[in-house]
Amino acid sequence: MQDYIFSNEYFQNIDATVYTCGYESCVPGHSYGPAVRSGYLIHYVIDGKGIFKTKNKIYRLSSGDAFLIVPGTLIYYEADLKNPWTYTWIGFQGIKIKQYLNRTSLLDCPVFHYGRDDRIRLCHEKMYEANQSFENKDLIMNSILYEYLFMLANKFPKKNISVKERKVAYVEEALKYIESNYSYNINVHSIADFLSIDRSYLHRLFKNTTGLSLKNYLLNYRIKKACDLLAHTDYPISAIARSVGYEDALYFSRLFKNKKDCTPSEYRLKNFNSI
Repeated sequence: MQDYIFSNEYFQNIDATVYTCGYESCVPGHSYGPAVRSGYLIHYVIDGKGIFKTKNKIYRLSSGDAFLIVPGTLIYYEADLKNPWTYTWIGFQGIKIKQYLNRTSLLDCPVFHYGRDDRIRLCHEKMYEANQSFENKDLIMNSILYEYLFMLANKFPKKNISVKERKVAYVEEALKYIESNYSYNINVHSIADFLSIDRSYLHRLFKNTTGLSLKNYLLNYRIKKACDLLAHTDYPISAIARSVGYEDALYFSRLFKNKKDCTPSEYRLKNFNSI
């Protein structure tokens, strides 16, 4: 019998969101597929046995095991005839989900083992409890999802990361760092220190990947943010300069003019669009 199913209609978070979770005590021989799913799902076997088929492989699973369903991949699963499984599942989607799962070994080996005392399995229970909420359900469901993905990455880390993947990871971390810290007094040296790699090495990696030097990318990012503030607020130029990482408003104005061929004030006059 089916005990509960939840479907999340909150799609505001395009990076990662829970779109379904559920719990089912299956009857003997209960099956699904062959079929493909539109999102990622992880089923955790609480009790009993069953089989999971994907990519021409058959996995025989029992209590404590889990299996990952990847969107667009043909799958089939079936409960044991004598000891049918009871499982719970979490389904998630988003433009960053594959990137997060790439930090794990799960895309290479879709069957894994939680262990009965592992905190990871408790995320399934938390999902059920969160489903009882009526207000801000999307926030609690998605917060549990991020906790879940974090613990999967820690417990099942990706092995044998290639040199190319490691290089791409450094560049991605640099981009994230800039996005989160551009308003502070950061520079290429501080970014390299944060990543614990040589500054010159980071410069080469970034230039080869993006076509821009890290210094120019940081400057362009700050100028873009300044343009947004100039066009949509009436904040003083000095406040805008400080908001994008420059204590010296005159120095900021010189950098701005070099990039945009006009002063911040002139840019505001041409583009001001109060909202």
